[in-house]
Amino acid sequence: MAHSFQCRVYYEDTDLAGIVYYANYLKFIERARSEWVRELGVDQTALKAEGVVFAVRRVEADYLSPARFDDVLEVATRVRKVTAARIELEQDVSRGDEVLFASVVTLVCLSEAGAPVRLPEGVRNAVG
Repeated sequence: MAHSFQCRVYYEDTDLAGIVYYANYLKFIERARSEWVRELGVDQTALKAEGVVFAVRRVEADYLSPARFDDVLEVATRVRKVTAARIELEQDVSRGDEVLFASVVTLVCLSEAGAPVRLPEGVRNAVG
């Protein structure tokens, strides 16, 4: 099942040609992941207080077609794989039925010292 997040392209998201600047797709998918985690009931502030944070380990990105100023975009987030220490997601950015950007994102949990740690049981259960 995919989580859906909508956002609009603002002038600040675009380059001089009115096309979304490539790095801003990473911001769009980050916002969608934050909302996905929140809707799963995972309290990232509480996790941080316990010394556990999420970090992006890897992103594979395909830029398929440009988004433009004032477009309404939908970011779909789907769980691809969960292991003891990683979550792998597929995240696509679409305008209507057209996929504009496709990515695979690998998340890991880290301690305050930056060392990898296992996913907390509650997180693992929430993401499935």
